[in-house]
Amino acid sequence: MTTTAPTRQARLSIRAREAIYGYLFIAPAVLGFILWIAGPMIFSAWVSLTQWDMLSPPKIVGLQNYRQMLEDNLFWQSLKVTMYFTIVSVPIFQVLAFAVALLMNVKVRGITVFRTIYYLPSIVPVVASSMLWAWIFNSDFGLLNSLLQAVGLPKVLWLQDPTWAMPALIVMSLWGIGGTMLIYLAGLQGVPAQLYEAAEIDGANKWQQFLHVTVPMMSPVIFFNLVLGLIGALQTFTQGYIITNGGPGNSTLFYVLYLYRQAFTYFNMGYASAMAWVLFVIILALTLLVFRYVGRMVYYEDESR
Repeated sequence: MTTTAPTRQARLSIRAREAIYGYLFIAPAVLGFILWIAGPMIFSAWVSLTQWDMLSPPKIVGLQNYRQMLEDNLFWQSLKVTMYFTIVSVPIFQVLAFAVALLMNVKVRGITVFRTIYYLPSIVPVVASSMLWAWIFNSDFGLLNSLLQAVGLPKVLWLQDPTWAMPALIVMSLWGIGGTMLIYLAGLQGVPAQLYEAAEIDGANKWQQFLHVTVPMMSPVIFFNLVLGLIGALQTFTQGYIITNGGPGNSTLFYVLYLYRQAFTYFNMGYASAMAWVLFVIILALTLLVFRYVGRMVYYEDESR
């Protein structure tokens, strides 16, 4: 008995120390989450129920800001613009990134150089790349119009014509495929070579190998990139702010750009916070829909065992 009690106490003290060390290790992450994520979200939810210009005291108005959205034509315009950009740009972006990854997955001399070239644009700050593309699309001295005039074609008002402004921003968004391409490339290099050998023995050609081996094995990576691309597109801001500032005729008035104007141009923090929560709900709902319907088509190797 005299030896058992100290042993139990020693075990308890070791467990207590381990628990304390564990709490200390996770404390920075928990504290950061409370201070920088949960706290601001709770505060913005409260602000969304107020009328506040950051100068005078907040005034509780209940759901008035949310009801105001239903009658705000610019709110619906910004939502339409953002949805259009998302629906068009995300599939093109993903297909192009996957195609480039397939090209970069060959074993030839100097392929590392090409991989680096395709990846570099994705690490350029969006502000800098937006300024670069603003010059490329400039109607007077831009690179694109200079090339068109060199071959005898008339210049196009890329950023001044509502017909061309959004397609121009969609083309610009393809500039950043490098990061997504790298994720696809990593996934392609993780596909076991034995699967291709077995398919070849069974008489499958390259296209059949792609459909029945590459795509199923890459489906988790495709799904991951699709979700990230969807969330990112719905939060597009910088291109519309720097290149077109929402014009012409609000044809590129992205949702987050209009939210930014409400907050920092009109100082309508309550309405801006309400818009932020509506965007959060939209992103959450669309993400859950993607997980529910697209996630069913994802193939996991462990499920076949």
